[in-house]
Amino acid sequence: MLNFLLRRIGVMFLMIFLVSTMIFFMFRLMPGDPTAFVVDPSIPTEAREQLLDRYGLNESLFVQYQIFIKDLVRLDFGDSYFYNRPAIEIIQEKLAATLILMIAAMIIAYTIGVLIGALMAWRRGTKFESFAITFALFFRSAPTFWIGLIAILVVSVQFGLLPAQGMRSAGTGGGTFSEMFLNLDFLRHLILPTIVASLYFIATPLLIMRNSMLEVMSEDYIEMARAKGIKEWKILYYHAARNALLPVVTAGALFIGSAIGGQVLLEVVFSWPGLGREIVTAVTRHDYPLAQACFIIISAVVMFMNLVADLMYAFLDPRISYN
Repeated sequence: MLNFLLRRIGVMFLMIFLVSTMIFFMFRLMPGDPTAFVVDPSIPTEAREQLLDRYGLNESLFVQYQIFIKDLVRLDFGDSYFYNRPAIEIIQEKLAATLILMIAAMIIAYTIGVLIGALMAWRRGTKFESFAITFALFFRSAPTFWIGLIAILVVSVQFGLLPAQGMRSAGTGGGTFSEMFLNLDFLRHLILPTIVASLYFIATPLLIMRNSMLEVMSEDYIEMARAKGIKEWKILYYHAARNALLPVVTAGALFIGSAIGGQVLLEVVFSWPGLGREIVTAVTRHDYPLAQACFIIISAVVMFMNLVADLMYAFLDPRISYN
């Protein structure tokens, strides 16, 4: 296990290095001039040169890459061109909003998905199973921004039940975590994007749980439980479902990694000030340090959660071992 862990960590750092290199050159080969967003063309030449020197934009591409790698080793992602602040500070602010939205959606999707998926397998071949599969696949395949716009039109515009955009109403909230997130106004803004995200995510746990349950239901101990006269609902949730949860748990670990990037289109549609929306804005502004930091951190988290999923699989299933 130790050798496997060390190999995976080594591969993970190598992949982070390769991804970081690819991101660095990709942004600098994009069309557009980042200095247009950093430096006002009307300022004096000396002041312009000082700003370019501060951000290292007057150096050659190779020198910029050397500086980038040295800073990356120290976990220094540089200062955002637009905000004129360390990029990591901007990410920390946006990450909280994304995590709250994605974790809320994940809890709802996985709770409902696991329960319905188990029931679908138990009632295989019925109209309930057909309807549930159609429902899940429809929302999984439908564009997230389209579902979001429909939800805004019906819930917010037609009936005025919930706010359509933003994370809080104008003039509310504050600087502390509790003032920003622990209030009714924030919860009202959270409900609609959470429901839309849950509808998109629910297909994964639902279908994985259904397929896993179908395999478990053919095991001998299920027949033994029925022979003992145990009630069907107890067999379903206490015997079959508990043993079918392993693939769902590992899929949940992978979901957490990918959810860090947020649902970009969802955040844009609902004007949710999260990390996904900030990535789009940073790329549009040619804000290299902020965009690079976002993609690198997301990539690192996804790779780390893949490692966690592998370890969880071995921990939950004693039959699996890594040598």
